[in-house]
Amino acid sequence: MEHAGTEVTLAGWVQYVRKNGAMTWIVLRDRYGLTQLMFEEGNTHADILDTVKALGRESVIQATGKVIERYSKNMDMPTGEIEIKVEKLVVLNKSATPPFKIEEETDGGDELRMKYRYLDLRRPVLKRNLELRYKVNRAVRNYLDGQGFWDIETPFLIKSTPEGARDFIVPSRMNEGQFYALPQSPQTFKQLLMVSGYDRYYQIVKCFRDEDLRADRQPEFSQIDCEMCFVEQEDILQTFEGLFKHVYRDLKGVEMTEAFPRMTFDDAMWHYGNDKPDIRFEMKLQNLKAKHAVYCEALSGADFKVTNESETIIAICVPNASEYTRKQTDELTEWVKRPQIGMTGLLFIKCNTDGTYKSSVDKFFSEDKLREMATFCGAQPGDLILILAGAEARTRKAISELRLEMGNRLGLRNPEVYKPLWVIDFPLFEHDEEGNRWVARHHPFTAPKPEHIPVMIDNDPRIAEGQPYYEHPYNDIKANAYDMVLNGTEIGGGSIRIFQRELQEKMFAALGMSTEEAHEKFGFLLGAFEYGAPPHGGLALGFDRFCALLGGQEGIRDYIAFPKNNAGRDVMLDAPSAVDDKQLDELKLKTTV
Repeated sequence: MEHAGTEVTLAGWVQYVRKNGAMTWIVLRDRYGLTQLMFEEGNTHADILDTVKALGRESVIQATGKVIERYSKNMDMPTGEIEIKVEKLVVLNKSATPPFKIEEETDGGDELRMKYRYLDLRRPVLKRNLELRYKVNRAVRNYLDGQGFWDIETPFLIKSTPEGARDFIVPSRMNEGQFYALPQSPQTFKQLLMVSGYDRYYQIVKCFRDEDLRADRQPEFSQIDCEMCFVEQEDILQTFEGLFKHVYRDLKGVEMTEAFPRMTFDDAMWHYGNDKPDIRFEMKLQNLKAKHAVYCEALSGADFKVTNESETIIAICVPNASEYTRKQTDELTEWVKRPQIGMTGLLFIKCNTDGTYKSSVDKFFSEDKLREMATFCGAQPGDLILILAGAEARTRKAISELRLEMGNRLGLRNPEVYKPLWVIDFPLFEHDEEGNRWVARHHPFTAPKPEHIPVMIDNDPRIAEGQPYYEHPYNDIKANAYDMVLNGTEIGGGSIRIFQRELQEKMFAALGMSTEEAHEKFGFLLGAFEYGAPPHGGLALGFDRFCALLGGQEGIRDYIAFPKNNAGRDVMLDAPSAVDDKQLDELKLKTTV
């Protein structure tokens, strides 16, 4: 209202036109929001009224007039107390009928919206998302600048090196038959910057990975990439816990004073079934049986093939769900049978409020045995115990997914509640069953915990014929690595790096690289370690995912201006696309498609 009586000129898009008797209104939309323009027969020039009648949605106009108080106020609009009494109207560009509604809630499907992304980006919800992305970017840069970090660019055209996912490759016209790769991350460059003496580096940088996609993955994505030298793990955790708290305070206006909880990888897998636990709610896993060791004696002695022969049996206690109907428990059984979960069935025990127990396995377990299981699981009257049984890895993953599903159904995963934590002490290696060899759980530059370095140096990495991999000394080596987890999503990870040539060569050998292959692919890094490489480590945060979670969403697509679809295609540009024969000839390439 402070602008009442002021003459203003506004330009933007026609959100919609509304007419009531002698009055006509246009709601104008620009980057800053919505403003109502008012036209009145008898008071507005006839030519302007004729122009208004011909206007359609999304036409671009410029209006000049006086700010006046609205007769009928709309307190749901920031500008709902005023309107513009238009004295001059210019149509800058008419619009064709848009293929979907340019509104908060649209009727356009995903593919249609992505095809017309320049229209989709006009919607207020996407404007807010991109504004949030900008604010996170600004807050991150301000914090890191205050911590003495320098923003240093690294190349996009590099050498193809194995880092886990497939590389995107780029043919070189000037070097026939040779290719650049797009970086999966600036990993080796940031290590080289540490060797060069730039002790605090960062970038908000594009990374590229040619991997299978889903809703929260993109072939090109952004990460907050950081590296520090002369540091230990604790220095890095403190620095980037501070970064998160700074961004959270800057965007949400809330001071986060408590230190992030820390959880070992082993505890995360045991209590939550995954290495990125959502700690917004309890419902921890209750391990009744694992690796053929029975922890709940109530399982013993029952003539029930499922519990007797399953490698692993795990339960969760769902609070206040004992009144679930047969239809609801059947629906949960079908949910765990889906191919994405892969279980053959679901067992349940209802802990009734009157102290009795009812289960899907009453035939095999007495009520005393059911009570004993409920006590073991810490169940309370009114709880529903859900139990999965089967092979270790599949069962643990499935019960983890079921826990999250029940958290969703019970409303326990509030997107406005933020529960970060650090997961630490990861295994350095994973076992590749097909090749009976070791692979790096993170990447080949991650250092082992200091106390495990002698184990790595002094033992042969090869797994002897017939030797169980879990008896090999390398199976117990822990990585000096850490992940930042927020609300059940890994938003970043890093490690203290290997900086000694001998240890790095040992790592390459453990991963099955010959000396020649290691020197061909990473000779530049091994050479750098000969010239006084300092101890160093770092962390990379997924910038797109960080923004999405701060915006209360899990998918990252609507926090990227021009994303790809699930097939890695830009349907707006129709890319990737074929190139003409002349370009292929210049590159000395032929396709077999």
